[in-house]
Amino acid sequence: MGKGSKRKANQKEENKSSEEIPKESTKASSRGKRVKAPAAPKPENEPEFFPDKRNLWDQLDSVYQFKWNFSNLENAFEEGGELYRKKVYLFGSTEPQLVFFKGEGKVICIPVVVAVASPFPPSDKIGINSVQREAEEIVPMKQMKMDWVPYVPLENRDSQVDRLKSQIFILSCTQRRAALRHLKLERIKKYEYCLPYFYQPLKEDELEQSTVVQIIYPAEPKPVFCEFDWELDELEEFTDDLIKEEELSEDQKETFKDFVKEKVREAKKANREAREARKKTLEEMSEETKAAFENMRFYKFYPMQTPETPDISNVKAPFINRYYGKAHMVL
Repeated sequence: MGKGSKRKANQKEENKSSEEIPKESTKASSRGKRVKAPAAPKPENEPEFFPDKRNLWDQLDSVYQFKWNFSNLENAFEEGGELYRKKVYLFGSTEPQLVFFKGEGKVICIPVVVAVASPFPPSDKIGINSVQREAEEIVPMKQMKMDWVPYVPLENRDSQVDRLKSQIFILSCTQRRAALRHLKLERIKKYEYCLPYFYQPLKEDELEQSTVVQIIYPAEPKPVFCEFDWELDELEEFTDDLIKEEELSEDQKETFKDFVKEKVREAKKANREAREARKKTLEEMSEETKAAFENMRFYKFYPMQTPETPDISNVKAPFINRYYGKAHMVL
């Protein structure tokens, strides 16, 4: 048989073989790739993460659109200043306020710095609370990667911190921006609602313990959000009013009342335990510590007015947060 006959015979065999192979497989083979197996379904309880494109620090970054001047805080540590030679604990926050700048009114996050003059850290805890959260949490700072760290002046950055005997400490968080992308949504929300916590045992008697409980009742088609005061509100009448306002259906009346009663019991128990804990704390507290609490002072610093920043003179206020209350002095 000639060479031409052999070539034709081989071509027939190849064509015959290719006809027996599914088209998909032939196509894949011609490209030198395997057919990919279908992707496995995602588990139902997969953790929720933020997309990389979201700016999780937008509120913080917006603060730096202005060159804020805190020379008043620096001067406070100089001789004759309010914080001169005092042991001080600093933490920052922002206050959204409507202000005017260059003829335009807009809401701006104004940075403030709170200085606590105290011989010891005012607290080692953080409060986590918001309108959306059902219950308040008081957790150790370290749980949120926070702590009071010594402030090291620029000229001493090469020195060992423990040798400086620093008198200034800053509430700092070690959570890195990059790591936020890998945190669950619930953890992110906790950072959003963190507040520096403070407990003043000597002044607890001056404060009326709240008789109001926050109610978030899981009704259908939407939850019932309300406040119930066990001293001022009558439960039957309170529930009937919610039904009249169509916030609650008639068939949910009894279960709602039981729900409120349970929340009231929990709140009363918490109040009782707080009183007992305070009493025990005072009994065990030394006279030196009592004196330190009595002499503890809060200073609230706003930025100084400059041509490059908005006029905030009309929005300054002594209130710090729900735990610290009001500052002794606003600067």
